[in-house]
Amino acid sequence: MDRADALVGLEDRPWAELNHAFGTAENLPAVLRSLAGDAPEAADEAMDELYETILHQGTVYAATAEAVPFLARLAAAGHRSAELLVLLGGIAESGDEYEVAPDACRAAVAAQLPLILGLTDAEEAKVRQAAVWAAGHTAAPAEAWAALERRWEEERDEVVRAELVTALVRLDAARGSAAAVASLAPGAPARLRITAVLACLAAGVVWDAAQHDAVLAALPADGLVSGFEECEPLQAVVAALLRRDTDEDREAAFALLEAVLRIPARDVRAEAVWAADHACMVSRSAPARLLPSLLPLLDERESARSVVSLLDKFAEQAGEGSAALARLASGDGDLADRALAALVTAAPGLAAPLLAEHLPERPRALAAASEARAHGKAASSPLPYDSALLDAIRRRLAEPGLSGNEPIRLALLVASWGRRAAPAVPELLVALPRIPLAGPVALAAVCPADGEPRTRTAEHLREAALRGPDEGRLSAAQALYELTGEAGPLLAVIRAELVGDGRSLREAARLITTLGEAAGELVPEVRAALRDRPEGRSFPRLDADAELAAALWGITGDAATAVQVLDAVIRADGGPWTRWTALRTARLASRMGPAARPLRPALEHLLATPLHAPAAVLALLAALPEEELRGPLDRTVLAGQVLDAAESDIDADSAFQALAALGRAALTDEHLYRLTALADRDRRVVTGGIEDQIIRADERLAAQARSTLSALTNDTLPTPIEV
Repeated sequence: MDRADALVGLEDRPWAELNHAFGTAENLPAVLRSLAGDAPEAADEAMDELYETILHQGTVYAATAEAVPFLARLAAAGHRSAELLVLLGGIAESGDEYEVAPDACRAAVAAQLPLILGLTDAEEAKVRQAAVWAAGHTAAPAEAWAALERRWEEERDEVVRAELVTALVRLDAARGSAAAVASLAPGAPARLRITAVLACLAAGVVWDAAQHDAVLAALPADGLVSGFEECEPLQAVVAALLRRDTDEDREAAFALLEAVLRIPARDVRAEAVWAADHACMVSRSAPARLLPSLLPLLDERESARSVVSLLDKFAEQAGEGSAALARLASGDGDLADRALAALVTAAPGLAAPLLAEHLPERPRALAAASEARAHGKAASSPLPYDSALLDAIRRRLAEPGLSGNEPIRLALLVASWGRRAAPAVPELLVALPRIPLAGPVALAAVCPADGEPRTRTAEHLREAALRGPDEGRLSAAQALYELTGEAGPLLAVIRAELVGDGRSLREAARLITTLGEAAGELVPEVRAALRDRPEGRSFPRLDADAELAAALWGITGDAATAVQVLDAVIRADGGPWTRWTALRTARLASRMGPAARPLRPALEHLLATPLHAPAAVLALLAALPEEELRGPLDRTVLAGQVLDAAESDIDADSAFQALAALGRAALTDEHLYRLTALADRDRRVVTGGIEDQIIRADERLAAQARSTLSALTNDTLPTPIEV
């Protein structure tokens, strides 16, 4: 095909009526003409723009399907053929479709198979490879199989042959597996063998020694799999085995990793630790199984850092490695800091004196020791009180140049020890202006019950609450109230937030009910803040309104006003951010009990969203009489919705609370099976979030599931989970 003919009919398409990632596609004709032109820089920019618009981060659109014929013709004309074939393959591969008929874009690529398959005979190997890759993603075996099978028989380039194995399996797993199995032979190139292993796994071929040996022989395998795929081969093999979720395949994955971890080559070890990391992130049994194979690598300089980082993710289960971690933590530099951070959780008793000895040089370890208390969700044990560490913290707090997060973390660690850390009061008072939020928390925790330190602490907190930095006044006033019962400063700070719509309005609203009878003084300001709500409220303001409404109900019993505000907040549609506001508001509604009954329509609406369902169920159970829990609100129906949320790791805390509240009678055998799976299955439920907290969060979820299951089957209330 001549390049001049490739864009015939371009102006006839309804581009202005079609959309891509950034709206109307009326700019695409100009982009495609630039792509087809002779100016290399303009063509490069056009290619970049196509990825931005018609295949934006893997998403395809109506305009994508319309552009496909022109892209295929340009490729067939020999113009940037390899690049355009890769783009076409990416379009066919995508399952993320936006405002376009299902599979329409893949079908558009499949319709161009006569042109694409013609390029499997191109002179350049990279064009043949790209054509094979694109054809393999079309899900059109009837049209593509014969051409690719013929190419397989004729092809001699190992890169293209590897691509063919993958494409044949994608098109027809049953027929393609024969080529994959044949490519496992010991005499085959490493690239072909490792690709064949992945193809066998994709085709469902039972794992055997031939695949195991092929992986080992191909190592190091990084870079051996198709450049069109984002794939680290060893990790991909382990991931595929673990996805099968059978005892046999798990054993195969672990045995493979154990074998690879014994290979001394540095680059192989790096791939092995990376793959072991992935295994631990997706399999609950992986840490215990792989730990004995990982620990010897702590003695090797090239591997120690990556192994320490992995152990830190499941340090609660890494006690066996405490001695090795302590040895590394006694050294110098970043590795020592990372090792001590892991040791804080793995063996707190060993970590405390080491942190005392090296405190200024161990920022990661200090963060690990303090942030578990700050966030309340990490699964680490509290660092035990240590007098030498307290002395080191006092010296550090007294340094005038201390700044950033360090003094905050020092204060939080001290706070975790309570009054045993009372000797640190003088240093905390000196540091208070630098840590206006964490300082009051620490002082309230460590301050002795009486005496001169308590008097001085109260004086400093009072001064900070009335005249200190704005961001710390609420924290100081709250700490003063907790220590002395003196409500005046806290009332004044809350009143200022209510009148001024301050930055801490939501936090101030939360504290209102802690004031007891004294909170009655704030009722006029609370009503005024709710009455004068601004238009176009941000989600922090919506959160604050919900807290204010709940506080007003708690003080006055005014359910009508509270319900009106909560209903408006739940129904506010401000995009993805307000989803969390609706969840928090449902939790507030559950505290109101029957007074929240008028919220039933809004709460029922939330049931349709897994994120909101557990909190909505808790609120409905608290608000409605039993006779209204029928039909779509039947307890058994609600239990299924709550389990959907728990299985998706969405608000698991509320989900397990809701299951306990629904009671054993609401759970069918299927529900119990699903709950048991959450507790006992090997595949992790939690797969996203902060990377070094994923395993801890999943272990906590499993513990919650076990506790809830035990409570429901033994008719007892579950106890809070502390992991």
